Amino acid sequence: MSMQIKNRRRTVVLTAALAATAAMFTPGLALAQAKTKVAAIYSVPFEQQWVSRIHKALKAAEARGEIEYKASENVANADYERVMREYATAGNALIVGEAFPIEAAARKVAKDFPKVSFLMGSSGKPAAPNFSVFDNYIQEPAYLSGMIAGGMTKTNKIGMVGGFPIPEVNRLMHAFMSGAKETNPKVEFSVSFINSWFDPPKAKEAAFAMIDKGADVMYAERFGVSDAAKEKGKLAIGNVINTQDKYPDTVVASALWNMEPTIDRAIKLVKEGKFKQEDYGQYSMMKVKGSELSPLGTFESKVPADIKAKVKAKQEAIMAGTYTVKVDDTQPKAAFK
Repeated sequence: MSMQIKNRRRTVVLTAALAATAAMFTPGLALAQAKTKVAAIYSVPFEQQWVSRIHKALKAAEARGEIEYKASENVANADYERVMREYATAGNALIVGEAFPIEAAARKVAKDFPKVSFLMGSSGKPAAPNFSVFDNYIQEPAYLSGMIAGGMTKTNKIGMVGGFPIPEVNRLMHAFMSGAKETNPKVEFSVSFINSWFDPPKAKEAAFAMIDKGADVMYAERFGVSDAAKEKGKLAIGNVINTQDKYPDTVVASALWNMEPTIDRAIKLVKEGKFKQEDYGQYSMMKVKGSELSPLGTFESKVPADIKAKVKAKQEAIMAGTYTVKVDDTQPKAAFK
């Protein structure tokens, strides 16, 4: 009996040794056996629209068995650097997050951990060797959603409520405004920023003020705006995510951001040992399915046929590369006359 046990032990040890040797001389096998550890750090809740798209893409990679994923939400700016360092020392190969309010600190952490890959939402440039940046360059569907808004307003007044006047917000607002002007040259805008990424009550109050001044279509860059539009019987255009299921009689359409092309590329490069500094902005474009205009859904029969035809033609031109939506990162300023 003892001899059988010893033989089994020898077999197990031999098998393990052979597996280790095979993995040593077959890098692809070693990669397949070990999941890549990925961590994400968010300053707002998972349900916040911008963060939810990143979280969704990472959860999908986790579900496919490609990564081991951990994330922290509601991380205060004062704690962000500490959490980055904790994840970097915990063996994570890729750290995803948002560097907008803590650019200097985030870049310092990346410099201190050159063997860890960092993919951070940022208005700045990538930094060698391991600090890549991304942003939601979804100005194309934002333009298309603006075209719809211009065709739906009856008062020719559109209200726009944003978080902060930073490039990634500004460019979407400008694209939206340009689209609305294409289908309705008479349209006016009122723009305000609530100086928060997640404060639905404050966004709601800002929207109420614009509706009281005649706005009948609201650009909901922040949560809370669609609630105000719903309560007042007005319309809204969504941003980043599609919330029409929650507001079937309010949200006409949305400019959607798909983070899968960005996240999937980063994970692939990390696994291959080829990750380096890069601007991932291009992977948010419509041509690579990084963004899209949502279906009209409950508003399919309510949007005028000529507006739908114009939107379709413009979308085809964008996809064909014969029309380019201008990127304007300056702060939009507008108020109703």
